[in-house]
Amino acid sequence: MMQEEEQRRPDTGPKVNMLVCNAFVNDARVRKEAETLALAGYQVTVHALALPGIAPRLEVLDSGVRVQRHGADETRSAQLYDTNQGERSRREMLALLTSRARALISMTCSAYRASPDIVHAHDVNMLPTAWLAARLAKVPLIYDAHEISTDREGYKAFRGLVGWIEKKLMPKAAGTITTTEARAKFFARAYGIPRPLVLQNRPRLAKVEGANRIREELGLTEPWPIVLYQGGLQSGRGLPRLVEAAASVPNAYFVFIGGGRQAAELHELTAKLELGERVRFIPTVPLAELPSYTASADIGVQPIENTCLNHFTTDSNKLFEYVIAGLPVVASQLPEIGKVVRHHDLGLLVPPGDTAALAEAIQRLVDDVELRAYYRTRAEQAALSLNWETQEQALVELYERILSPSKAGISPQ
Repeated sequence: MMQEEEQRRPDTGPKVNMLVCNAFVNDARVRKEAETLALAGYQVTVHALALPGIAPRLEVLDSGVRVQRHGADETRSAQLYDTNQGERSRREMLALLTSRARALISMTCSAYRASPDIVHAHDVNMLPTAWLAARLAKVPLIYDAHEISTDREGYKAFRGLVGWIEKKLMPKAAGTITTTEARAKFFARAYGIPRPLVLQNRPRLAKVEGANRIREELGLTEPWPIVLYQGGLQSGRGLPRLVEAAASVPNAYFVFIGGGRQAAELHELTAKLELGERVRFIPTVPLAELPSYTASADIGVQPIENTCLNHFTTDSNKLFEYVIAGLPVVASQLPEIGKVVRHHDLGLLVPPGDTAALAEAIQRLVDDVELRAYYRTRAEQAALSLNWETQEQALVELYERILSPSKAGISPQ
């Protein structure tokens, strides 16, 4: 039905140029926003980084969203970026920076030449580039701050520069967006702007029946519950603690889905603790396939640690992905995560950074089948409201407010 409706829409609506600092292969948030706008009648082009051999330079999604990728081979650039900073040579760093600079220049020129009606920057990495493109095209700018990058894992060395960029450019945006109420309050106070629109990182509502994908793919033979962590394997997310907790929770499988800089450390820790039979790893999977993996687990875990303001104010993609899949959760007791879990009664909260408490909570759900069933029912009920569809109209309304009704040409939904 959705594709049929999109096919009937004339390709004459206002032009939206989105800029994102990745290859736009597994970026769920940007894809949902782009598809929502395409369905509302906008012509959406996403400018992303090149990934030859994996993603084409030019692509048109089923939704009608156009994707244009820029720069040299970002596969090599990504490998350099993921290498420990101390292991990179100056030549490698120069190659990475040169490649990225060329991509940003190409994005700016392409966005300007497209004669857009609005330019949409996704995160601070793209804010200067998008601002320049919008300035050249003399059109409004939307800034979508996915994170608080002035206090974020991996960004601390650049926090001064990031803060300066946001302070200068965020007030110039015609509209701003972020992911949680706590982050909206932060941006409003920090930069003296109206509170940004909050669009949580919720998935689209989808029901996967009878999923058994993890158990089949990994060949898990015991009838033990599957404890799942999905997402980036990065520092500050409590993942070594989760492996350590697995040692204290027998009769359960622990499965990590995703990739990242901490992958090797987690594999080494698993081997050191002799947990290879019960702690398993699945590399990053395509977005379209992820729900079938999530739904085949029994417990979803979000053990993020309070290492920075960005973590303190997050609610995270994975929390909502667990809810949509009907999983009971064990999550860190941080303000935004705790608010969601408590309000909908979705599972157990534990102090961040407490390995013993994490293991105890997981063990409780592993042992208590009835409690898991209760939280599964609560998650299924919460999924009816904690999905992308219940908030996407707010994005369309933001665009309609920024673009004049005569120029927008968008009929009410």
